[in-house]
Amino acid sequence: MATIRLNQSRRDTDVLMHSAASFHRKIAELEDFVEQFYAQKDMMHDLSHIRRFLKTARSLSKRYHRDDGILTYAAYFHGIDRKKHKDILTGFLESQGLQKRQVEQVFRVAKESRKESRPATMEGMILHDAHLIEGGRTFLAVKSLVTGLRQGDSLPEIIDYFEKEVDGRFKCYLPEVGRFYSEKEEFARRFFHDLKKNL
Repeated sequence: MATIRLNQSRRDTDVLMHSAASFHRKIAELEDFVEQFYAQKDMMHDLSHIRRFLKTARSLSKRYHRDDGILTYAAYFHGIDRKKHKDILTGFLESQGLQKRQVEQVFRVAKESRKESRPATMEGMILHDAHLIEGGRTFLAVKSLVTGLRQGDSLPEIIDYFEKEVDGRFKCYLPEVGRFYSEKEEFARRFFHDLKKNL
């Protein structure tokens, strides 16, 4: 298998990660591996979710010094139970040529990508904030509805969950992201307020 190399100069990493044929081949191999973990998830948490927020992360990352290999592996491991599947995930990363320290960094950044986390690494901050602004301004409302309905929740239960567990709960770490997330949150807040008023 091809390896997404790590710990090179920024220029070398950029050349490697953005060489079209090499990049697409490596992503295809990575997606083939992680597909087993996402196949049964709903459309808000499957591989399309990973692709959406990784696309946003790549856009955000252009302004920051980061390791594209770590960023990419961690994004694809975002929705996988890393405690339950640690051995198979570690084996895959080692087969890709990662050293123990790099494997630990991938796991750390994947954990930092969760909305409730407090990331300390640049890669973690990028993925965390990309996760929050994934899908654009209306997506928080859409994701809340789709996820709640998939779980069998009623509209009042979905609204209640948004108000108690989502609205105002998460913080962005990159300065350029906070304002956009606030607008996204405000859109969802008004959407659910209007919905609640008219039920």
